Amino acid sequence: MPMRSSDPDIAACAARLRRGSVSFHAASRLLPAEVRAAATALYAFCREADDAVDLAADKQAGVAAISARLEAICRGVRLDDPVDRAFAATIARHGIPLALPEALIEGLAWDAAGRRYATLAELRAYAARVAGSVGVMMAMLMGARDEASLAAACDLGLAMQLTNIARDVGEDAAERRLYLPLDWLEEAGLEPERFLARPAFTPALAHVIGRLLEEAERRYAAAGRGIAALPLACRPGIAAARRIYREIGRLLAANGLDSVSTRTRVSGRRKLGLAALSLADAATAGLWAPLAASPPPCPEVRFLIDAAAAPGGEPVGAAARVILLIDRLEREERTARMRAAGARGPLVCGAAEPA
Repeated sequence: MPMRSSDPDIAACAARLRRGSVSFHAASRLLPAEVRAAATALYAFCREADDAVDLAADKQAGVAAISARLEAICRGVRLDDPVDRAFAATIARHGIPLALPEALIEGLAWDAAGRRYATLAELRAYAARVAGSVGVMMAMLMGARDEASLAAACDLGLAMQLTNIARDVGEDAAERRLYLPLDWLEEAGLEPERFLARPAFTPALAHVIGRLLEEAERRYAAAGRGIAALPLACRPGIAAARRIYREIGRLLAANGLDSVSTRTRVSGRRKLGLAALSLADAATAGLWAPLAASPPPCPEVRFLIDAAAAPGGEPVGAAARVILLIDRLEREERTARMRAAGARGPLVCGAAEPA
């Protein structure tokens, strides 16, 4: 049975995302109904994973907790949380290999350990885990399995993560987090500990942030070629996500690359305009440079592409499928009995989106 936005579990996922994922919500409205429902489940689990670590007083315990949730999902035990149920159904339906959400959690474990990155290559390895993995899973929801399309999905994930890092330098420094490549800081004459002790915007820091946005731009350009390989109905949503996140970097550059004193935001009106422009992107995608002309994927994302492209592989076993099906049928039967008795159906946090 196709996943729909009106499913109570998907509606609960959407409600959680509306509280903190405005850009995803704007872009997802342009996806086909079934893909939007599956993407909502995917992003809700990713948000839960990020919050489990980022908001935890004991971050290592947060990593352990979200790892245990993923293990329960893949073992097929009964799941009490609607986000976990929706994500379990999504990875079962689309054949998403366990290696992809595991890569995400590994990246969160790096965050919990306060890891820093000596070079751009090391930073790309981090971005591959926390964002490239999500890009590949999104591509799989749309039926992409070929290497070039998966590589483009990784490029978009990396570009978006690098944009986030460039935008959040000041906020991260306030939490004593530093993601900028250490060798770039050294070349610019910036000492990491001194910067973290008193974060301040300087021309040297602007130079480093500008270099990071240049790398993001290269990844956005490579990702753009992948849009033409997606099903036509899926192109506007991905093109919108690409445009909205790319705009963050462009606004940051226009504001002098200062992400310490201020936080760059894309207004709601501007997001609507960019979403409208993405319809033209989708229509003209076939006129862009062919996907085969894209540069080879960076080595840091190779393990993600190999995992997604591997034939076979059952991320959720047969027992899990049966349990998920029985659980869903039981809930539907309970709802039908309550309605037949004149009672109201189960309440869901947030209004369901139309399918």
